[in-house]
Amino acid sequence: MQLIVGRIGKPHGIRGEVTVEVRTDEPEARFAPGMVLRTMSGATTRGAPNPPAGSGVPFEVPDELTVESARWHQGRLLVVFEGVLDRDVAEALRNTLVVVDSADVTPPEDPEEFHDHQLVGLAVVTPAGERLGEVARIDHAPAADLLVLRRPEGRTALIPFVKAIVPEVDLAGGRVVVDPPGGLLDL
Repeated sequence: MQLIVGRIGKPHGIRGEVTVEVRTDEPEARFAPGMVLRTMSGATTRGAPNPPAGSGVPFEVPDELTVESARWHQGRLLVVFEGVLDRDVAEALRNTLVVVDSADVTPPEDPEEFHDHQLVGLAVVTPAGERLGEVARIDHAPAADLLVLRRPEGRTALIPFVKAIVPEVDLAGGRVVVDPPGGLLDL
């Protein structure tokens, strides 16, 4: 499974540096020099060598980008990718998503901490074993993370991912135990 770790934004300066909208809890690890990131974009042709700047040939987003350097500037991550040498090529990368394979992500050391991809697709059951649905995604709200529960009838419900309501996550068993207060699933 591919995990999105960032979205390339606008160029910064004239030497190929780009802003990156970070979508990972570990930007220092994901954007460390030498890291190879796969790309996802709307480009119709991928993987071909970059045409020379000013040649009139459209730039094709490569399948992979290697981080040359990264730094923080005014709360934004600025990244230089190998081979991106000018503003035109940097502009062509705008809106490209950069991803890593979930198999390459080390699991958290804390047994009470989980990556989103570990939870998506797990069955959601009550303490008595009644199936409520499955985890569709995780929403990261300011107050608490929310499990987005896909109900069997097709509706969704939001469940605060707090110990009082979600007492157990059983990755090996493929389930999340939820003890919702009355009315929570009816909202």
